[in-house]
Amino acid sequence: MSASLFLIARLLFVWMIVLIVIANLWGELFGHTGTLYTLITFATLAIVMTSVFTHLRRVKLIAGRLDHDTLSSRQRRQIEVPLDGNAAFGVVESAIRQLPRVEDIESSPGSLQIRAKVRRIDARDDDQVSRWNVFARFAIKRNQVLATLTPGTGVSSVTLLCEPDAGAWVDLLIVDEGSNYENAEAVTRAITNRVSDQRRDEQAAAVQSETEKELAVARLNLLHAQVEPHFLYNTLASAQVLTRTDPPRADQMIGHLIQYLRRSLPSADDAMSTLGEELERTQAYLEILRIRMGARLAMQVEVPFELRRLQLPSMMLQTLVENAIKHGLEPKPGGGTIWILARPFEDHATLTVADDGQGFNSHSRGTGVGLRNLRERLRLTYGSAASFAIVSNFPTGVAATITLPLRYAPQHTPPPWVSPETPAAEAATREAAPAAPPPLPGSAPSAGGAA
Repeated sequence: MSASLFLIARLLFVWMIVLIVIANLWGELFGHTGTLYTLITFATLAIVMTSVFTHLRRVKLIAGRLDHDTLSSRQRRQIEVPLDGNAAFGVVESAIRQLPRVEDIESSPGSLQIRAKVRRIDARDDDQVSRWNVFARFAIKRNQVLATLTPGTGVSSVTLLCEPDAGAWVDLLIVDEGSNYENAEAVTRAITNRVSDQRRDEQAAAVQSETEKELAVARLNLLHAQVEPHFLYNTLASAQVLTRTDPPRADQMIGHLIQYLRRSLPSADDAMSTLGEELERTQAYLEILRIRMGARLAMQVEVPFELRRLQLPSMMLQTLVENAIKHGLEPKPGGGTIWILARPFEDHATLTVADDGQGFNSHSRGTGVGLRNLRERLRLTYGSAASFAIVSNFPTGVAATITLPLRYAPQHTPPPWVSPETPAAEAATREAAPAAPPPLPGSAPSAGGAA
């Protein structure tokens, strides 16, 4: 109430001073004020009081209260936007552009300022004003909106100013009927709404990404559950036969099976593993197959020790090895060799599984589900930082390469990881003298074979 009375008293006081000055000028010109000037004075005060009460009523309806802040014709807001500078600037600009009756928008991304004009509500909506309507001719027809952005790290500050498109002197004589308060509130609501929409979209994308990861893990577990019993049955059946014909080899097979199962069981609860753990499980798997396939299967492992801590999704290495065995070496008469090669680079590492089997042909019965699942898991886990490629090997076979980002910098350089089939003397010789580079996919074969 005090703010309303102060506003009424202030406007009446200013207008009384103006009318007194005009009365003195009138008397100087016409000798006396007379009845006509008295009628003009009362009409002017009536119009002023009507405008004031209209202003009070409209502000009360919009804001729900009457105080010095809501009754002011110049509104200032300080808004904190939880976005970086560029994103916050786009949100503020979009909010101002959506104001009703907005026009003459000036946007300056360089100075982080947005200026716009907002036309006031005109019941007549007529550009041709009567020559006798003095108040309409001098009325303020537009408001001004000025937004200045101060960028920050993760949070930006917006200074919003809504005022009449005129000098400060007009505040002493007229009111804006709450139009600038309405504009300030509208821009604030629009910014809040857009930030909320963006946060909801981000949360929905995060939930969808998490759901996709869970589905990928579930598909992996389903595939693992389908393949695992078949492998176990074949291994146990082979061990049963070997217990009667070759007990030492049966003992070796059971030992490798125990090692394989020990490394396989934790992967059901943890979708991520390390290259060292995957390599131990895969080697146990290959050793079992070597007992079953005999001389038809040879393997060569070249993995630097410092890459054993490299993180990768579990069962990914074994998926590539199983594909190489099933579609490349098992159908080939006489079998062949499988290579597991790892190479570190500045910001990434490559893991290659190559074979000299049958390669790409029309007789393969594979469905491609395993490789599609592998690509999807790489995308969900690393985004664009990882990739997968599969090409024909030279002269025969297939080479599949996974490119992974390096998560751990090498702390030291221990002896390289040596395949179990490499004799100890040969390993010592490799440490003493530089070894020839292992065969890489797509390269010409060396004297020892090709990958």
